[in-house]
Amino acid sequence: MEERGEKESVLMGEEQIDETKNQEHQKKTSNSEKEHCVEDQKEPEETGKEKGMGIEEKESDREAAVKMELCQSVPGLQTSFIRGTDLFGYVGIEAVLDQMRRKTMKAGFEFNIMVVGQSGLGKSTLVNTLFKSKVSRKSCTPNYEDKISKTVKLHAVSHVIEEKGVKMKLTVIDTPGFGDQINNENCWEPIVKYVNEQYEKYLREELNINRKRRIPDSRVHCCIYFLPATGHRLRPIDLEFMKRLGKIVSIVPVIAKADTLTVEERQEFKERIRQDLASNGIRVYPQREYDEDPEERILNDRIRESIPFAVVGTDKEHQVNGNKVLGRKTKWGIIEVENVAHCEFANLRDLLIRSHLQDLKDVTHNIHYETYRVRRLNESNMNFSELVLSNWPLKNGTDICETESQL
Repeated sequence: MEERGEKESVLMGEEQIDETKNQEHQKKTSNSEKEHCVEDQKEPEETGKEKGMGIEEKESDREAAVKMELCQSVPGLQTSFIRGTDLFGYVGIEAVLDQMRRKTMKAGFEFNIMVVGQSGLGKSTLVNTLFKSKVSRKSCTPNYEDKISKTVKLHAVSHVIEEKGVKMKLTVIDTPGFGDQINNENCWEPIVKYVNEQYEKYLREELNINRKRRIPDSRVHCCIYFLPATGHRLRPIDLEFMKRLGKIVSIVPVIAKADTLTVEERQEFKERIRQDLASNGIRVYPQREYDEDPEERILNDRIRESIPFAVVGTDKEHQVNGNKVLGRKTKWGIIEVENVAHCEFANLRDLLIRSHLQDLKDVTHNIHYETYRVRRLNESNMNFSELVLSNWPLKNGTDICETESQL
């Protein structure tokens, strides 16, 4: 009996060894099959890389990016990426976009734009052309006197614009007196002070114990800087202003009244401006370091190649081939504002409103405001009670005029 038990145990041991060998053999064959499949797929993948990133590569990149974000947000958490094809049925996650749209349409949103440049460059006209309504300070101020200010004063005019059920509170900040004096030394200081004051207001609202449900946003989301169409290079005042303001706000430079230049002069002038910006280390929007993915980088590279935009502004309509168009009438014909063959106003409008409006707000909040907030909170001997309770003086003569307009 003992011998028979020993024989059975030996047989069972041999069977287990055979099973482990079979499992190892199956693993090897499966691995070899996988390697064979990978080798077979190399050729189409290489051709796909030559043509551009394929859909599968993009999905894998997104999957890896989501996993990285989840791992960074919650360290040690086991995560997985479930695609739509792996779901048992319809869940309804996409309905979140409709919910966000409905809430945004109810609440509306804010957009604050600043225009800077010397008098006579068409700042008010261009802003009116951008939003196709009388939104500039000159257009909505009764008994407006067009005189040169002795000092730089900032005037903010707010409008509520509604289009197809979407409400936007637009605030246009004008800077009369900038660059109009014989001595323009430190003429940018009131503008820098105004931008920082809006950051300070927002910071105090955040630090309040009983915060508002929705903090009013008066921060400057974009600064359009108007360059005169001289055809030469940037002036010292232009370089100094953009060098200082580029660190605290998103700047979009434009060549005003570009119809005074020929096509060749315009292209040469733009190239000189880009060289001056690069040699002086001036950062204008959109900055290359803020590109989030390859698709956004390709889009922004096209925009960077067009900066500064050569624009023409007008609020007058003319008949061209039976159609009404915005344009400037001359003896030689009509310069169509929204015709890309005549000027780059359409590119500027698409950047500010149709493609990058939300990104301008995100850069303001996540980059410029965050930099200001960290600096303020890291200041030595910081007293939070004084920060919250004290009043930040507004000494730059900011006037606010609120009107409503319907589109």
